[in-house]
Amino acid sequence: MSDSQHTHKPVAEHENGVKLRPLPKHDHAGHGDACCSSKMAAPARVTLSESPTAGARLSSFRIEAMDCPTEQTLIQNKLSKLTGVQQLEFNLINRVLGVTHDLPGTEPIVEAIKSLGMHAEPLDLGVETPAVQAPKKHWWPLAVSGVGALLAEVIHFTAAAPTWVVAMIALVSILSGGLGTYKKGWIALKNLNLNINALMSIAVTGAILIGQWPEAAMVMFLFTVAELIEARSLDRARNAIGGLMQMAPEQATVLQADGNWVEQDVKIIEMGARVRVRPGERIGLDGEVVSGRSTIDQAPITGESLPVEKTVGDKVFAGTINQAGSLEYRVTAAAGQSTLARIIHAVEQAQGARAPTQRFVDQFSKIYTPAVFALALLVAVIPPLFMGELWFDWIYRALVLLVVACPCALVISTPVTIVSGLAAAARKGILIKGGVYLEGGHKLDYLALDKTGTITHGKPVQTDYLSLDPTAEASAPAIAAALAGRSDHPVSLAIANAAVDKQFPALAVDNFEALGGRGVRGEVNGQLYHLGNHRLVEDLGLCSPALEEKLFALEKQGKSVVLLLDTSGPLALFAVADTVKDSSREAIEQLHELGIKTLMLTGDNVHTAQAIGAQVGIDEAKGDLLPENKLQAIESLYAQGHRVGMVGDGINDAPALARSEIGFAMAAAGTDTAIETADVALMDDDLRKIPTFIRLSRQTSTILKQNIALALVIKAIFLGVTFAGVATMWMAVFADMGVSLLVVFNGLRLLRK
Repeated sequence: MSDSQHTHKPVAEHENGVKLRPLPKHDHAGHGDACCSSKMAAPARVTLSESPTAGARLSSFRIEAMDCPTEQTLIQNKLSKLTGVQQLEFNLINRVLGVTHDLPGTEPIVEAIKSLGMHAEPLDLGVETPAVQAPKKHWWPLAVSGVGALLAEVIHFTAAAPTWVVAMIALVSILSGGLGTYKKGWIALKNLNLNINALMSIAVTGAILIGQWPEAAMVMFLFTVAELIEARSLDRARNAIGGLMQMAPEQATVLQADGNWVEQDVKIIEMGARVRVRPGERIGLDGEVVSGRSTIDQAPITGESLPVEKTVGDKVFAGTINQAGSLEYRVTAAAGQSTLARIIHAVEQAQGARAPTQRFVDQFSKIYTPAVFALALLVAVIPPLFMGELWFDWIYRALVLLVVACPCALVISTPVTIVSGLAAAARKGILIKGGVYLEGGHKLDYLALDKTGTITHGKPVQTDYLSLDPTAEASAPAIAAALAGRSDHPVSLAIANAAVDKQFPALAVDNFEALGGRGVRGEVNGQLYHLGNHRLVEDLGLCSPALEEKLFALEKQGKSVVLLLDTSGPLALFAVADTVKDSSREAIEQLHELGIKTLMLTGDNVHTAQAIGAQVGIDEAKGDLLPENKLQAIESLYAQGHRVGMVGDGINDAPALARSEIGFAMAAAGTDTAIETADVALMDDDLRKIPTFIRLSRQTSTILKQNIALALVIKAIFLGVTFAGVATMWMAVFADMGVSLLVVFNGLRLLRK
């Protein structure tokens, strides 16, 4: 994807005068989520005004009670009526609300939220907002509720006491365990929102009115217990993201002006500071090594299974683990701008990009809940009025329907699965920018790949050496290296680097001269030598049929050939090529096993393209392509009905990446643009992460379908049982919340290693 794809909004201003961009417009289908338990299901951003004013400010608030779409919907509906509020951003993981507005102060916002029974704590710009845990609740009210509900059922069943005693015990049970539900339900009804708290409050109250005291108490107790279990289960998905924040240490050892090393909070360490990290310590900030050598476990960032050796000039990332030696590095990014921080931010934002299945479920639930509520009313009224049935029986059945009315399992099935998938991918060094891409990956059947830096290392190296004159066999490599070392051409540098690796002696060069498009020449030990390409050999008249055959054989393999010559003829031949990564062959093989065809698109010549393609097993390789030609190749595949992904560097491949179904950026660690613009960013150079992504996408899609089918089938079965008069209210709670727990646990399977 290219930067041109991203629309930039007018600049807003924060309360302290700092310029901020208003939150981008995002899809906000599904405002009517009726299930409190569907944590993280709702959209992250909601645009209330299409044209934000130039003086708009962004204010942030911590709302402890805001941890699911029930509260989000109430807040959204309330603030949408407040003049001056333009955009809302909901971060349900951190329980933080961002409001873009042009109000003179934040008091109206705080008061509006207070009217919903919630407290909004204003936050300052730049203050970190780590994930917080909800206040710990006392266990004894729930215990009293459970004992009371069970006692009421036993006394009622055995007729051991009058009805009023049963009613009193049941009332104690309901009040001790269900006051929170009643309070939330009342607020929801006042705001015309049929969420699970409103439906449960109506059902329990209805049971009380028809004299079903034990049933009402048991339903409220079971609902509270199920909510508690479900919340704990969902916390695992939330903690999978929140756990990323714990990777970076809170302190680092920093060099002071007086030469002393002092432990400092990483939040206050400035860019350019010199930091020391000992063996076994986590690196606190992104930086560049200035002293020392060590191996670093980069798995938290890149997902690499093996440690990576680091020396002077190499990048290190916050959250990674120093293993062997001591290192000193210069800080290149503040704590809030590190690669780890950008990953966390990207994953949080990805939860707001709603997957197609989630949008469908949200729309379905908006219709489903009011429809079942209306059906319950009809069930309560029509049979007694027009069919002579008993009011008590049909009102009871209507109340049972209300208990099953909330589409908890249906709504919760998608966000938990998507969040689990995003977290599982992040652990493997795959940064997915939204549920739409996680879910859409399973549809890909064609993958187009750039060559340089994607399939190959992107750095030419010497691959072949052939002595052409036995008398110069020992001296030729050193002479060639001396001439090549005076040039800045990538091919010459490859020959010079090979000589350094083999520790050839350094030779002085006199009268050095570059020969444009052909090579170089110079004197070594008083003897004139030429180092150049095929064209130079022909210009010097030193070519022969035997030499032509050798040159053609190497060039056909996609290699650049360089010859060392003296005045009498060629002395040695060097071949240079951009070598294929070992992981590329395995990645292509895995893609083929998954049934995905591969196409290589490169600007290199056709011979090189075909040679590299053959080495790694690419289905088709195309060379001599400009960026617009790559785009045409993608368009051609679409015209044939294929779903195409594109892997590239995001610069010269931008048009093709933008047109593809999913754009993959390679080696995104430490690269702001790649992390921010790619649909899927692979944090290291390992192409095998794409088959991993596709397998994860397929598993995610399968689990989504399983969860939706499970929820719908059980709902349908229980509705039928209810009409038959067999179901009871506490059975309805078991059925509804039981299937919710099933889909939660099924979605959490993605977090398993």
